[in-house]
Amino acid sequence: MTSMADFTGRWRIVSMELWDTDAIDLVAPAFIEFDRDRTGRFGFIVVDGWMDCRETTRDGRPCVEFTWEGSDEGDQVTGRGWASLADDGTLDGRIFFHLGDDSGFHAARAEPEPASTRSRRRSR
Repeated sequence: MTSMADFTGRWRIVSMELWDTDAIDLVAPAFIEFDRDRTGRFGFIVVDGWMDCRETTRDGRPCVEFTWEGSDEGDQVTGRGWASLADDGTLDGRIFFHLGDDSGFHAARAEPEPASTRSRRRSR
């Protein structure tokens, strides 16, 4: 059975079909993040998205499908997408912009942030 626990946490988007790494990391390192409560968020280039997720399978692999809303250079945007676990523990997926582009992506689990860094950031 597929579980959000398989996906929970932050993933570093390392590549996308439509944009090179310099572009996807324009503002900050590109990422996609899943929470246990079936929500999540992602960011790349100047796009920020907030997701509503559902567990499923795709081609026999654990998968999360999601709808999202967010902003692209300050403009409101929406879409859908999916992310599937690969055999090597990485994530492959696709993000669709409603009435716009779509791009595949590949992501690896992000390194956990040290507790001291998290504490400093929250106290600001």
